[in-house]
Amino acid sequence: MAEQTPGLYVRFAELSYPEVERLLALPLPKVALLPVGSTEAHGPHLPLSTDSLIGEAVVGLAAGELAARGHFAAALPPIHYAVTEWARDFAGSTSIGAEPAIGLVLGTCRAMRAMGFDRVVVFTAHLEPDHIASLREVARRYQAETGDALLFVDTTRRALAARLTPEFQSGSCHAGRYETSLVLAIRPDLVRMDLAAALPEHTVPLAEHIRAGKRGFLECGMPRAYCGAPAEATAEEGREILSTLATLVVEAVVASLA
Repeated sequence: MAEQTPGLYVRFAELSYPEVERLLALPLPKVALLPVGSTEAHGPHLPLSTDSLIGEAVVGLAAGELAARGHFAAALPPIHYAVTEWARDFAGSTSIGAEPAIGLVLGTCRAMRAMGFDRVVVFTAHLEPDHIASLREVARRYQAETGDALLFVDTTRRALAARLTPEFQSGSCHAGRYETSLVLAIRPDLVRMDLAAALPEHTVPLAEHIRAGKRGFLECGMPRAYCGAPAEATAEEGREILSTLATLVVEAVVASLA
């Protein structure tokens, strides 16, 4: 059996342009991974950058695993702004319109394909319905324009959500146990754990509220921009979730290139 060519994992924004030229010439399957985050309220205990932090960590882990499988995997810097209207009543939350958001992600993905990447992957930890709709539209336009599939690893799809935690599957997970555990695993210094420990479990049937036409955290009975059980979060659980999310990304890439 021929020996597998060693792969390579890079943080794309840290390269110089001659390094990019050299790496893109390597005889390896080339994958660009784009984390799309947000800047929005995540309870009183998590940073505004929670979704970006999670996306960047997942993409980094997935890129490392793809490199181990013989790919050239480039982890792109995160996009920090998206449609975040549900958090509009909370200081710091920064929403952009759907068309600018679509254009920013789609333009980035087009550029990666034009540069020479065989596959472009989008991952997001920001689950606002209109944001997910914007990324689905990005995938639709990308395929219509290029003839290639954009790999949007959409964890709101039932088959993928079923592999995540019970709190995530319940939908009552904004800045709850699920996300607090993830940030504890990634950047524990950014978790105000004294505040998290004092927050009571707050179950909010977000899926039902969405179907009923509600459009924001306050309308859904989330006066502190959280739901779920942040006091139950652990870094160990966060590391397990990160591993699962990265696996979902890797599986999507491998299946696409098979």
